[in-house]
Amino acid sequence: MDAIDRVAVPAAGAPGGTTNAYLVGRDAALLVDPAARTDDLDAAIEARDVAHVAVTHAHPDHIGGVAEYAARCDATVWCRAGRAERFERATGVAPDETFREGTVIPAAGGVTVLDTPGHAPDHVAFVAGDDVLAGDLAVAEGSVAVAAPEGDLRGYLTALRRLYARDPARLLPGHGPVIDAVRETLARLLAHRTDRERKVRRAVADGARTVDEVVDAAYAKDLTGVRDLAAGTVRAHLEKLAVEGVVAWDGERATPR
Repeated sequence: MDAIDRVAVPAAGAPGGTTNAYLVGRDAALLVDPAARTDDLDAAIEARDVAHVAVTHAHPDHIGGVAEYAARCDATVWCRAGRAERFERATGVAPDETFREGTVIPAAGGVTVLDTPGHAPDHVAFVAGDDVLAGDLAVAEGSVAVAAPEGDLRGYLTALRRLYARDPARLLPGHGPVIDAVRETLARLLAHRTDRERKVRRAVADGARTVDEVVDAAYAKDLTGVRDLAAGTVRAHLEKLAVEGVVAWDGERATPR
């Protein structure tokens, strides 16, 4: 596998203010997650023959440069099968090709798609040699947002466990530095979700019924500016627990089972 280059691209709403765009290979290269067109990304692309463009998911902080770079490079644009309308609404570009689990994109000797829903319903990762371009599945520090209505905690936890079992050499995340301590990071993210779920279950068992009541009981910190995200996270946990038969949840009120 040819070298993979990372370019931090300023993007509104991105954690830390930037999204990592990746260039995989030099001939028939793959461009992943071009959040915007920038001079740095232009320069990196000039050194390659970019033949393919794809995103890990169609959130705004990952797709802003798709249309411009697809046109500039005359590249084949890919998206997740079954999510073409979502992709086109977000990017303004109709995909040329679609992929699903196991599809090999013919770039840089072959880049394989992994389904990793959870953070977003269309989220995928890309296996490039011994590395995995992980999008918003993992970060070196902190945690990833998995919030209703789009977030699916069952899918997210499954994706983390699948990557743990695969044990790649590195994770190349959508935000922040490259992750070398792969299993340590994935175990930390799994433990974070397990701990949050324990607090949500305890809150419901102790009498919290609404999302706001569960948030107040499950978060022991100041939520100024992030309360909506915390509420979405609690909803995602309650949806998971309801599917698993642990709580009853009608979308408004939770009760223990």
